[in-house]
Amino acid sequence: MGTLLSSALVAGMLISVAPVNVMALGGPSGPKIDYQVTGKIGQVEMDPYGYAPLTAVIRDGGYDLSDVHVKIVPKKGGQVIEYDVTDNKIKQNGGIPVFGLYADYKNKIEVKYTRNFNGKIEKIKEAYTIYAPPVYQTGSGKRGQNGLPFAKVEVKKVDKEFSDRLYLVNNIQGKNAKSAQMIWNNPAGGALEWNYPSNAFIVDTHGEVRWYINTEELIQYDNMFRTGIMMGFQQNNDGALSWGFGQRYVKYDLMGREIFDRQLPKSYNDFSHSMESLDNGNFILRVASSNKKRPDGRNVRTVRDVILEVDAQGNVVDDWKLYDILDPYRSTVMTSLDQGAVCLNVDASASGHTMTKEDIAKMDKSDHFGDIVGSGPGRNWAHVNSVDYDKSDDSIIISSRHQSANIKIGRDKKVKWILGAHEGWGKEYQDKLLTPIDAKGNKIVCENGKCPGYLDEDKGGFDWTWTQHTAFVIDSKSNKDVTYLSVFDNGDGRGLEQPAIASMKYSRAVIYKIDQKKMTVQQVWEYGKQRGNEWYSPITSITEYEKDKDSIMVYSATAGMGGYDFKKGKPMGAPKPEIVEFKWGSTVPSVQMKFYGTGAGYQAMPISVSKAFSGK
Repeated sequence: MGTLLSSALVAGMLISVAPVNVMALGGPSGPKIDYQVTGKIGQVEMDPYGYAPLTAVIRDGGYDLSDVHVKIVPKKGGQVIEYDVTDNKIKQNGGIPVFGLYADYKNKIEVKYTRNFNGKIEKIKEAYTIYAPPVYQTGSGKRGQNGLPFAKVEVKKVDKEFSDRLYLVNNIQGKNAKSAQMIWNNPAGGALEWNYPSNAFIVDTHGEVRWYINTEELIQYDNMFRTGIMMGFQQNNDGALSWGFGQRYVKYDLMGREIFDRQLPKSYNDFSHSMESLDNGNFILRVASSNKKRPDGRNVRTVRDVILEVDAQGNVVDDWKLYDILDPYRSTVMTSLDQGAVCLNVDASASGHTMTKEDIAKMDKSDHFGDIVGSGPGRNWAHVNSVDYDKSDDSIIISSRHQSANIKIGRDKKVKWILGAHEGWGKEYQDKLLTPIDAKGNKIVCENGKCPGYLDEDKGGFDWTWTQHTAFVIDSKSNKDVTYLSVFDNGDGRGLEQPAIASMKYSRAVIYKIDQKKMTVQQVWEYGKQRGNEWYSPITSITEYEKDKDSIMVYSATAGMGGYDFKKGKPMGAPKPEIVEFKWGSTVPSVQMKFYGTGAGYQAMPISVSKAFSGK
């Protein structure tokens, strides 16, 4: 009897304490919400997606928000960043997205919004104070590096009309101990070993960093499918950024939110330089072939000579295999290049040297394939550094650095025209070569790569582009008959020769007018020749028309590198990349900003915050 009572008593005790145990696991004494709410909605979340440290989200706190406006209060005398936010962007981010914080600074952010809670609608204006951490990027370990992403900026000029500009700058740090540890095998070749570290950041017109990508999270140097030089940045119509690196192409918004992050289709490898978004949602990428069988029976990975089109889901739509469309053995330009800066294989010990046709022929018998200048598939014979889609006739325009030519190719894979020196092209291309004319329509006769106007404005004011970068159609000024093309003319090998003194080299930003029916080309604008060698960029750079301000934006990305000291075998100076922007037709810049301590620049471009957050 006593045993029964004891059992019943114990059972009752267990029953009585059971609810207490449940309460302890999930009730009032369980998880506690104790984050700090500093305003009238929710908590502040810094770098919400892990890739953009100078962004934040003011969480909505469970309220319905609308009519949002954000203003980043500038430092004294600094640049205001302010923008409206659409309702869908609020929902996408779970609150108010904050972009453009100053690094290592207590930022004041003013927000206005409508708050709806249980039918009660309030118009609220309030301010937040948010500290953003310093910019952090891993250094290269090189003795020449003295700042990241730069040491200083010299803002020489900003006209009032351009004072709201924000520029995305994409630079290359060069090879270091972490990068370029891998090469392709089976088959050999390709450009994998030239996967240098890079960075991308946004500066305002006062030289303040207002955004950057955290490459420490994005890049993995020990994974060949997640490493590479970030290149080909473009702001899409939806305000997000697309670009690529190595074996990947990606799209992220300005808050750092991943939209997609994809590996290249397996038939292709080594993305670099160019990624363009099309109106139909497709993307055009500059890649290479991952397995090309040459006529001699050898299988190789090619180098910078294939254009790929993919749809919005990443499916292959089309490709342009340039080694089948152009002449990969045209060596006319390559024999005049400075081998110290063949891009990206910058080798100061080879400065001032060129190659003979015999040298190039010997290379083609070698099994050493890779990103070195040379002829034929598997060599860096084309070095395509930009691709632009011309929707007027469903064509692409490429800039081929190692052919010193800008070339238009149709969907049918046929060449439509070639803007470049006429020397060295086979008979099948002769009727595709554009004829230079002056402003009156008179033919300009160029011989051996030299045009009379490149030394004397009175004789036509015309020159070809040499080892150029970026050939972009100016859509708003072009039609099916007439194309305006912006190009950065780097200038190495100008006139198919090296000058007597390296310091004679210069670069140009140039605009051409192409009559596609008459097959003529007129040079209508240029800048840079008057700056001489101090503005000379042996590699990289960009010239692009900006419709919003009817302007031309130029980034002379390795200006200051100058010529090479042949005796010492090294550049004569450190790169001092320079942004200049001009009103259409003017040769006097409205913006002039020079960067110091950056390493080699690559490209720069204006960024629209309004497009990113308010869709305008």
